[in-house]
Amino acid sequence: MKNRTSQMAWGICPKMDFKFVPNIEVFLEYCRAQQNLSENTILGYRQDLRAFAKFISNEAKTRIDSNCILDYMDDLRNRQVLAPATVRRRIVCLKKFFKWAFKFDQNAPNPFEGLEIDLKVPKRLPRPIDREILRQLFGCFPRQFSCTSPFKEYENNTVFSSEFVTLLAIRLLTATGLRVGELTHIKLKNLSPDCSRIRVVGKGNRERSVYVTNLRLLTDLKRYCEKRQDADQPDAFLFQNVRGVRLSEAAFRKRLKCLSAGLALPETLTPHRFRHSAATLLIEEGIDIRIVQRLLGHASIATTEIYTRVSDNSLIQAISRADTLGQIDP
Repeated sequence: MKNRTSQMAWGICPKMDFKFVPNIEVFLEYCRAQQNLSENTILGYRQDLRAFAKFISNEAKTRIDSNCILDYMDDLRNRQVLAPATVRRRIVCLKKFFKWAFKFDQNAPNPFEGLEIDLKVPKRLPRPIDREILRQLFGCFPRQFSCTSPFKEYENNTVFSSEFVTLLAIRLLTATGLRVGELTHIKLKNLSPDCSRIRVVGKGNRERSVYVTNLRLLTDLKRYCEKRQDADQPDAFLFQNVRGVRLSEAAFRKRLKCLSAGLALPETLTPHRFRHSAATLLIEEGIDIRIVQRLLGHASIATTEIYTRVSDNSLIQAISRADTLGQIDP
């Protein structure tokens, strides 16, 4: 009876032929309601499942079986030439979908049965932004807003210019290691009255707090919030575009891309590279790895430990530059 109730609750009738596309939204609602997955994860699942739906439609697949999965993997790897991590994500999503479907509907296909797929992704070290590039980046913006004198040219709402908001956002990323989705969804009510503590919602809807301790950044953040016209509306987002609506992840990425081009940087800046930089800088300054884990919101410390390898690389480079033995044994 319990199994039948679950089937009816999720709109899957075991007596009907299984239909892939209609059950996508049913599966996503299950993930949202019963597994409490974040909206970002739901969005990713939707995109991955629709990509598979497009494949079986374009290829006129009449059966979803193991051969269909293998053909899809070949399409992802060789025709679309997607990154190994993207291929892995799409296949893992499909695997989860069909496991869920087969649990509630014995007529649902089980295309992964008997398949042994190697989904290992080559490990890559994080690529933090070089310190010199960070200095160049922060130095390209005016500093008037950080001084103790009146706002001067930042009056007349120019404090809301895209340049200032972008700088404030990337400084906050570098100081806290926030994910871009966490950054762009911060609301004014998530900040403590003195702006030194920010409550964020990360993966799996896990809440944590990050802290702003840099005096210059803290001063700018407080003054920015004070100048906001909608400061009395706690549900307003911290970072907005020039139209006064939430600054989207895509728009922020575009700003970083334009900034990279304008400064003629050797590599394009991305929000996640600022997160890598935040973690690496802390590790290099001797901060305990468990504190870094908590700051970044990693569920497992194994994820954080990769930054110690990056720090080792920096150590090797520093020792190579010093070459103390070469100085006494030329």
